[in-house]
This record gives sequence, structure tokens and C-alpha cells, in this order.
Amino acid sequence: MTFLELLREQYALVFSRPWPVFGAALLIGTLNVFLFAYDRPWTASDGARNWGDWLLLGLGVLDRPDLIQPWFYSASVLNLGVLAGALAAALLSREFAVRVAPGGELLKGGVGGLLMGMGAVLAFGCNVGGFFSATSALSLSGLAMMLGLGVGAWLGLRYILWEVEHWPALTQGKSYTMGRARQDATGLQPWLGGALLVALVVALPYLYARSGYGSQAGLLLFGVAFGVIFQRSRFCLVRAFREPFMTGEADHTRAAALALAVSTIGFTILKVTDLKDKSEWVFPGFWAGALAGGLHFGLGMVLAGGCGAGSIWRAGEGHVKLWCAVAMFAVGASLARLVLVQAGLLQKLGTAVFLPALVGWGGAVAAVLAVMAAWYLAATWNERSQKLTLL
Repeated sequence: MTFLELLREQYALVFSRPWPVFGAALLIGTLNVFLFAYDRPWTASDGARNWGDWLLLGLGVLDRPDLIQPWFYSASVLNLGVLAGALAAALLSREFAVRVAPGGELLKGGVGGLLMGMGAVLAFGCNVGGFFSATSALSLSGLAMMLGLGVGAWLGLRYILWEVEHWPALTQGKSYTMGRARQDATGLQPWLGGALLVALVVALPYLYARSGYGSQAGLLLFGVAFGVIFQRSRFCLVRAFREPFMTGEADHTRAAALALAVSTIGFTILKVTDLKDKSEWVFPGFWAGALAGGLHFGLGMVLAGGCGAGSIWRAGEGHVKLWCAVAMFAVGASLARLVLVQAGLLQKLGTAVFLPALVGWGGAVAAVLAVMAAWYLAATWNERSQKLTLL
């Protein structure tokens, strides 16, 4: 075997077949720990809200002279990295195409994104920041949001079933696909993807560092890594909450529980050793804010077909419905926060509860791991019994 043949073989191994979702879960959980140690945990809503604020500022709706540009705001840079990383991975695997869904589906994407933006503000974070990373940080609001997400996903799926039976015309119509995707006969997509990946991991971080924004350079690299992992593994938290009710399939639920267990252990080590402040990422949303936010977000992500991060990486693949979802996610988060701040309600959504303050470090970690084990086992039981499946 020549060296060129060896390169082709390894390239095919990475970009010609999906990555195992459980391996991706271990990578995501571990990467989230390193991201927290570097700067902040994984989240999507903070950066999306920055995009919405920037848009509203341009329209004259918002007065924020201190607003940081999206290409410098740390959470936004992380999201942009996820988007661009997913795009690069889709091109390298010849899976990119602009896919235009029927008008009703685009509408559902926008409405779902709006609900996700509202829910993320109520819960102080999306399903990533408010649930995954908050639970990892041993914030009780994360577990409350988990409950809301489950109820919201169930309600969303019930609506989808009602729609299919009573309002099928909403999503009827032609779908359009522009781009070669797997039929890329010219072989152009991998070259474009390779060039983009080099720009993302070499050129842009260099420019950030040279301009005095070294932290943003690192966050961009983290975002790109997340985007590539998501795209190649199809990892998405909406599937973790939706699939047990829809088809009974539990792989993504088990993978999410595994990723969160890894992330929780890593976050705990960082906090116990005082490498990170114990109060960091412990949100004042328990109970009302986290529960209501999770319900809104869970409903929205089922309608949109993607969660906070899931919508972003799928938008990078060319799904126009998810472009609508991301845009309205950003606008919804910005408007919801503006309304709550002006009404003086943002600080009345709940309290901050740090689990180790109640049951100690060992008890807190054991509680989170027990919840993840129960989620893992319940999804596996339902996969075999189909007791909770609606279809």
C-alpha cells in the first residue's frame, strides 16, 4: 500500500461513514470539561442572544452601546465555530446541500426557534447551557430543566401527531435540494471543506491571536471541534428527548446520559480543586424558571427539529428550516430577555441551588449520576417494551 492509498483509506474512515454516537458522547463530555477549564462551559443560547441583540440594535429596537460584536463575543465565537466546523465536515464528507423544506416546515422551524429562545431565557440557558452544562456544574436548575424538556418534547410530539391527522396540508408541498451532496461528481466539496478547515484551525486563530484576541482563538477551535463531532456522529440532544417517545430508539438518550456523566465528573474535579469557582454556572432558575423554560424549549426543539447546538450544526449542513430556527432562536432570546428585564421579572424566576451545599460533594455527584443512570435504563427499557412510544 502506498502512502497516498493509506491517506485515502484514513480519509474514508473519518468522512465516509458516521462516527459511533457513544464514542462521540465521550468526546463531547470530555471536550466540555476542557472548555470549562479554558473559559466557560458549552452553551448555545448566550451566543445566539448576542446575534439577536446585534440585529435588534441595527433595527433600532435595542439600545446597547456596550454590545460586543458577534465575531468578538466569546459565546458567539463558539457558536460560529460549531456552524463552520459542521459545514467543513459536511463538505469533506460530501453531505452538504441547501435543502429547502415546504413552507409549513419552514414556519414550524421559525416558531420552534422562537419558543427555544424564550425557553432559554426563562431557564438561564438552552438545553445545552441550562441543562447539560448546568447539571454538570451541579446546579439543581439543570435537573429541573431536564424535567421540563421531557414534558415539552412529549407535548411537541403529541402536536406533531395531531397535525399529521388533522392538518396535513400544513407541511405538504415541494422540497428542493440545491447542491450535489453525495452526488458530488466533480469532487469539489472535499477540497472546499479541506480549505475551510485549514482556515478555521490555522488562519483565523492566528489572526485572532495577532489582534490580541487569544481567548477567542481558542474558543473558535473548541467550536470547530464540537461542530465536526456533531456532524459526523449526528449527535443531537433533541433526539435524546424525542426518540424514546417517537420511535423508542434510545441510542442518543444513552449517549447523552454518558456524556453528561463524564462532564459532571470533570466539572466536579475543577470545582473541588478550586480551578473554577464553585458558584460558576449555578443558575437562579430553580424551580419556576428552569421548569417553564425547559417546557418551552422542549416543545420548540421538537417543532424545529433541532435543539440549540443541534440547530446550529444542522444549519451548517444546509438545512433551510434550521436556518429559520436559528434566526428566530436568536431573536426570541433577545426579545424575551428584553421583556423580562424591563418588567423586572428576570430575578424572580427562582433561586440558585448548588447541590453540594445541600448534600455534600459525594452526595451531589452520586445524585446526578443516579439520575443519568435512571434515564439510561428507562430509555433502554422503553426501547424493548415500547411502553412510552406514541407511534
